[in-house]
Amino acid sequence: MIAHPPQFRPEDTTLTPSTPPVLADHELHRLLAEDTPFGDLTTDSLGISAHPGTIRFFARDPMVVCGVEEAVRLFALCGAQVRLLVPSGAVVPTETLLLEATGSAGALHRGWKTAQTLVEWCSGIATSAAAIVAAARRGDPGALVAGTRKNVPGNRALAAKGFRAGGAVMHRLGLSETLLVFAEHRLFLGAEPPARTLARLRGQCPEKRVVVEVHGLQEALVWAGADVLQLEKCTPQTVAEVVAALAAAGSTALVAAAGGINARNAEDYARAGARLLVTTAPHLAAPRDVQVRFER
Repeated sequence: MIAHPPQFRPEDTTLTPSTPPVLADHELHRLLAEDTPFGDLTTDSLGISAHPGTIRFFARDPMVVCGVEEAVRLFALCGAQVRLLVPSGAVVPTETLLLEATGSAGALHRGWKTAQTLVEWCSGIATSAAAIVAAARRGDPGALVAGTRKNVPGNRALAAKGFRAGGAVMHRLGLSETLLVFAEHRLFLGAEPPARTLARLRGQCPEKRVVVEVHGLQEALVWAGADVLQLEKCTPQTVAEVVAALAAAGSTALVAAAGGINARNAEDYARAGARLLVTTAPHLAAPRDVQVRFER
């Protein structure tokens, strides 16, 4: 987990256009209802709900920002007027103002923690993904980093937004749209030759690339006819050996590395010849710290 990614240079970053929220209003309403199912007891009991005020979100840590569009919409659904200062995907230094909302104290307090936590969590994913992307491209400028679907259940849309904000792509968003053959699938194929398995998959799904997970050089050569060979928990040295052996055999399979990929080793895997680095690490990243300041 990256606390302060030194490879990011906020002063060199150009802000991209803001992206829309990935959660629909009914989903955002559900988040708000989870936190205030029967109103805000403290704010209401103090009799301050109607008092006007302003809330501002600042980056306490250097970060790749993500989730601010959802935070803006959360405050708007609470009845506040909101201004977005920095879009998702921006790399910012400490003390950057991310957004500000003006409205009643009741509205601001209702949206406060849900919006803050969402931005912190999404920005943690984005910052971690960006660190892995930066490391991979030091090894190979053309390397891609792809996020797995091992998100906290129910949070896939936000997790995917975090990966994309950090410059990564998604490996697969679910079982319905990609072909990825694991050893656990092959267990049920009996003695069917790999060439026959690949031909059946291509006949059944002619518009899809066939990805096969393998665990070393020998398995990679057996499945060399696949479109992508995903090397699971192999060392960079093994990756380099597989890349060389596939080239010698005339295979055009793209080599992906998966299992334990993070910012510390991504450069080595990319330099070894893995064109795609498949990672779960950003899902487990520490949230970035967002400081909240109220003003009456």
